[in-house]
Amino acid sequence: MSEQPTPPSPEPPSSQPAGIRWWPFYLIVLLFAGFQVWVWFGLDVQRQDKIMRSLGAGFLAVVLVVLWWLLYSRTRWKPRLGVFALVLVVGVGVGSLFRFRTVTGDLMPVLEPRWRQSSVTAVTDTNLLASAPGFVLADFPQFLGPDRRVNLAGIELSRDWHQQPPRQLWRRPVGAGWSGFAVAGKAAVTLEQDGDNEVVACYDLLTGEPRWRHAYAARYDTPVGGLGPRTVPTIVGDRVVTLGATGVLNCFTLAGGRPLWTVDILAENGASVPDWGLAGSPLVHEGRVIVSAGGSDGRSLVAYDLGTGARHWSGGGARAGYSAPTLGVLDGFEQVLIFNQNAVAAHDPADGRVLWEYPWGKGQPHVALPIVVSSNTLFVSSGYGIGAELLEVRRDAAGKWSAEQVWRSIRMKAKFTNVARRGDFIYGLDDGMLACLDLNDGSQRWKEGRYGHGQMIMVDGLVILTAEDGGIVLLEPTPDAPNELARIEAFDHKQWNPPALAGQLLLVRTDREAACYRLPLLQNPGR
Repeated sequence: MSEQPTPPSPEPPSSQPAGIRWWPFYLIVLLFAGFQVWVWFGLDVQRQDKIMRSLGAGFLAVVLVVLWWLLYSRTRWKPRLGVFALVLVVGVGVGSLFRFRTVTGDLMPVLEPRWRQSSVTAVTDTNLLASAPGFVLADFPQFLGPDRRVNLAGIELSRDWHQQPPRQLWRRPVGAGWSGFAVAGKAAVTLEQDGDNEVVACYDLLTGEPRWRHAYAARYDTPVGGLGPRTVPTIVGDRVVTLGATGVLNCFTLAGGRPLWTVDILAENGASVPDWGLAGSPLVHEGRVIVSAGGSDGRSLVAYDLGTGARHWSGGGARAGYSAPTLGVLDGFEQVLIFNQNAVAAHDPADGRVLWEYPWGKGQPHVALPIVVSSNTLFVSSGYGIGAELLEVRRDAAGKWSAEQVWRSIRMKAKFTNVARRGDFIYGLDDGMLACLDLNDGSQRWKEGRYGHGQMIMVDGLVILTAEDGGIVLLEPTPDAPNELARIEAFDHKQWNPPALAGQLLLVRTDREAACYRLPLLQNPGR
């Protein structure tokens, strides 16, 4: 009888885990990629909204991937914990090596190395001073120039920066803040932050050497808005008027910086500091200093006596925006125009009474000054997805004012910058890209070149644009094209501050340093 074969012994159960469960990871990546495509190509919202949604989705995707790896990847616990520990070490390392510095105009976080130290030292090109003493100078006594219109006249600059590049006259460190320079004679005045003090600082226009400084206790600082004052001084005769971010209104002598009077416009008018700080540079008109305080019960726009600081008049009840008051003549009547938190308004410069108001936006920050286009039309623009409108402003037989929309366009969203008008066209940064708008119907002629949320000056048909990334760009825009001519790199960090053009001298600054460039002049002026 033959033996039966012995059946094989059963294999012991495997101690090896199943393979990595990849499908949750692939699903997370697919959903994240699809969301990004939808945000950037299918969602009609402003750029900063897209960035914030993208960043939020990225953070959520990272959290989900970490949870997948720890709880659902089906790997051994040793590599799970090892990779998780590595992620923690990298995160702590990045946090130790870098710090949050600020955000861009599109709310993109900016990190900087913790070991980075400011290496800016005061430098003056004495050779340039000695070899070319004949500077063409002019006053730039307030925000956006002599008439607060962005457009300058009386100087013809060269269009060729390749053969005749701008020359740096001086560079020096300055305190924090988003202020710009006001210039009268050879005095250049700006606002800075020094610790817990705001500082009004006067420098020599040609050398950058300090002339005088006045410090007073005031500090505005938020993680997004940044540190320091954000207005431009106003120079009238022998006086300098400044407004700090927390509402301190000061008047000084220009020659030596002697304090003449001071007023806390927020405390006096029952107002509070706006989210981004007070940003409306003071307007001086007929011996009155006009500021946007944002108080209720008739104390929104306030005028103080230039000589004494005593309140002369007040009017309106709207909260302050981030725009400066400016003058304009509409329907034959001079008025003070102001962009408040929720409306554009006009006040009588004699007594401050509100002439008319036009509702605007939903409380988003408004910065750009309204521009008078004709005897009864006004151009208004703001960012955050709002756009622009042309308003018709009229007064009826009974003296009642009204403002009505002529057209509306989403094609010019001036977020931080002010726009310039030339003929029937508006040139400005539409949510960070240079664009041209036709004033006849609001149509966009072109939109090219992402310069970020910088600032601009127009002079003799040229645009000097200070880009957000620190560059200075020369353009000669027409209704057909932007026509970029040249560019120089002035700074390696964010440039939100408005420039000043004092004749052929261009003053630029950031929240760290300031510089002065001599721009070349046209060889054959009056062409």
